[in-house]
Amino acid sequence: MGIIDVKAQDQYDQLIKSDKPSVVLFSVDWSEECKHLAEVMTELSNQDDLKTVQFIKIGAEDFPEISMKHEIAAAPTTIFFKQGSAVDRVDGVDIPDFTSKCKKLAGASAGGSLEDRLKALINKGKVMVFMKGEPSAPRCGFSKQLVAILNETGVEYKTFDILTDEDVRQGLKTYSDWPTYPQVYVNGELIGGLDIIKELLASGELVPTLKG
Repeated sequence: MGIIDVKAQDQYDQLIKSDKPSVVLFSVDWSEECKHLAEVMTELSNQDDLKTVQFIKIGAEDFPEISMKHEIAAAPTTIFFKQGSAVDRVDGVDIPDFTSKCKKLAGASAGGSLEDRLKALINKGKVMVFMKGEPSAPRCGFSKQLVAILNETGVEYKTFDILTDEDVRQGLKTYSDWPTYPQVYVNGELIGGLDIIKELLASGELVPTLKG
């Protein structure tokens, strides 16, 4: 779904007053923290349990009256709305707190157990990679190496950014009994992390393993 960029005051008013709960990021173009949080919002907007929420970005300096109304002292600041009323906020970048409040806003906590959610995520693609960041912008050296190796194989794979969801990040460690990231699954079964992928590559078994 992605993020809705606010271009006018009446657009903002209409979005906030809609029946869908809203997560509004007050942002400035020059802030790397704002860019990072916007990337997290984009990732969250594509999660099935958050499809009921609309994610919105507004220029804090472009709409000073709106910023003053919500007492925006610095960007990024995120305000959570239900039918026009602010119900929560996050000042600065706190991804676990931000993600938790998004799920609370969506009522996602009532949508089944964490184990059910992990199983659904693991089976989202034939080859599923849990990593830090996205393939186009990995957020750790191990994830960057893994993506480079997988891209060379030409095998299609899907990813999940564990930095966007603290429940998944911690829960998957226990579920898979594998304490580090990235983690690679094929047909719902854990293959391993970067070291295992490198071993399979060296032995010529990586592509057959990924193709299952």
